[in-house]
This record gives sequence, C-alpha cells and structure tokens, in this order.
Amino acid sequence: MALQIEAVTDRAGLDRFIRVPWRIYRDDPYWVPPLIAERRGHLDRHKNPYFDHAEVAFWIARRGAAVVGRISAQVDRAYLDYHQDSTGQFGLLEADDDPAIFAALLGTAEDWLRARSMRRVRGPFSLSINDESGLLIDGFDTPPSIMMNHAPPYYGARIEALGYTTAKDLVAYDYDSFEPMPAVAASLVKRIRKSPEVQLRPMRKKQYDEELRIILGIFNDAWADNWGFVPLSEAEVAHTAKELKPLIRGDLVCIAELDGAPVAMAVSLPNLNEAIADLDGKLLPFGWAKLLWRLKVRPPRSARVALMGVRRELQRTPVGGAIAFAVIDTIRESHMRQGVRQVELSWVLEDNHPMRRIIEAVGGRHYKTYRVYERDLI
Repeated sequence: MALQIEAVTDRAGLDRFIRVPWRIYRDDPYWVPPLIAERRGHLDRHKNPYFDHAEVAFWIARRGAAVVGRISAQVDRAYLDYHQDSTGQFGLLEADDDPAIFAALLGTAEDWLRARSMRRVRGPFSLSINDESGLLIDGFDTPPSIMMNHAPPYYGARIEALGYTTAKDLVAYDYDSFEPMPAVAASLVKRIRKSPEVQLRPMRKKQYDEELRIILGIFNDAWADNWGFVPLSEAEVAHTAKELKPLIRGDLVCIAELDGAPVAMAVSLPNLNEAIADLDGKLLPFGWAKLLWRLKVRPPRSARVALMGVRRELQRTPVGGAIAFAVIDTIRESHMRQGVRQVELSWVLEDNHPMRRIIEAVGGRHYKTYRVYERDLI
C-alpha cells in the first residue's frame, strides 16, 4: 500500500503516535513499555514547559490502517538563543525496517525545519537534550535505564543511508556499587572527608524547592561549556521535580559544599523501568497499585545517576577531582545500604575525558553508546 505521512493534530492522533513503539518492539525482550500517561504529559503543550520556548510538530507514517512509523521536529528558541547556529532537531523516531519509511519521515521533518529557516538538523532528542538523547548504537542486549531510550539495531544504518553523520556520541557506564573504590581514589575521598572546608550532605527533602534551586544552579554552571548544552529553566526544573518527587530520596542526592558554598552535586534515581516493565504502559485498572507496592515493598535493585556536576571554577583542579570522587562514593554507599548493586552513570559526552577518567577510575564500565546525528539542510 502507498505510504502516507500524516500530521498529528488531535488527541487521538497523539495516542496513535505514542503507541507506535508497541509495534516496533513487540518481539524485543529488552524494551520497556513507557507509561502512556507519562508520555501524554510529556508531549502535552499545556503541561510540559519545554513548549514555552519551542515549536514542535509530530507526524505518523501509515500504510493503510497500519501506523508504521513516527517522528517529531523541534525548533527550540532556548537552544538557538544559546548557540546561535540555526540548528533544529528531530526526535521520537520509530519505524519499521523499511528505508522508504525512514526517508519519508526524516524528509518531512527536514522540510518543516527548512520552512523555519533552520540550516542544520540534529537528533534524535525526545524532545530536548535534557530529555532522552541520542540513538542507541551499541548495548542492545540490556534494558534501558530510567529516562534513557532503546532502539533496534537497524535504525543507525537507515539514518546514515540518508546522509546523516555523527555529531557526538554519548556514553553510558555500568557500575557495581558493591565494588570497593580503588585505593588511589579511596585515598582522595578520605582526605576530602577529613577536610574541614568540605561538607558532603544529602538533600534536605523538607527544603525541596530550595535544594532544587541549588542543584539547578550547579547544573547550569557545570554544564555550560558542554556541547549542545541548553540551560534548564526554573519552570522545567519545577515540572521535572514534581514528576520525580516520589522517586527522589534525600540520601540518593549528594551536595558538596566548599567553605559553605555548594560546588558539586549528584542525583541518583531508582530505576523505575525495573518496576514498570510488565505493566504494558498501563496504570489502570491495577497498574497504580502494583507500582506503588513495588516502590514501597520491593524497590528497584538498580538505579541511574542521572545528574552530576562540579562548578567550572573547580573543574580540572585537584580539589574538584577529589570532590567528584567523594560525591560518587557517597552515592555508592547509599546504594549499598539499600541493596542496589547495578547502577548506570549516564550520559557522558564521548570527549568529556576528565569525567570519563573519574568514572573509569572508580570501576565504571562503558556498556552503551547513544549517537546524535546531524545533517546540513542547505
């Protein structure tokens, strides 16, 4: 049947868009169905503050009654204000293994971006670099961690066949929290913990909003020079914090202070994917009860350190490196107390060598790679 590309213009269309992965991954044992209610909220222009500074379009691909693919395109004013490079994004790409579908979907997104004066397209981002980023290109044989994506092995070849090249690779590390920290790193941590100028403390949940502003301040400073960085707005942080509040534990957040000023942080999240894998994306009629019971009685035995940063003034300094080791070790000890052994540290830019050296020095193992692609539109 002829291939048709349809713009998503209503709730029914958005639900069809959200459901496409169920077709693509029906035989993939490692895919974790996302919670449909969460996806609706993420893509809702009235609920997600990302849409306050971005224009977004969604399309599905049809062959007859069958929905065989989907894609989004984004023009993010916050990104453009920061980078001034006329780059738009694509994301949320899913499709059957058919080159015609990939060509039609990406071509539609590219035309939409050209019409908005974009000179380059980059992706996938779902929707922002601060959400799920990159395409999985290795590590297909394990499930994705919370807020990370999964993909079939053929996606990369289909995208590259259309002229896309690598913009940047993002690295995910697997870390055994029960493994003791190597001697050199342990010595640095011991020295830092004895220093009267340094305090390593958990998040104060009773001061949740204030603590979030501290974490936001460190993040926006620590990551400011990173490739592709887009600063998080207070509205976006508040939205994400509200969504994640049931998962955040004070002792799984570490804030490091130097002479009383916050200078580094790390935030670990229980791997919700472990708890929702068999819910098929549904919270009704009994999914809520199962999820709440699991989180309370049988919490996930895996986690993801999703945020980590050291203020720029301390980066590439001995004190900054030692504080980074100490923050990681503090989170590691919290994981051990909870019986959480498998921890993902992600993601890290491929050329962020100082951070990669720190993670590898404490035993992190590179086990997944996510690729961001780009293509000129002129």
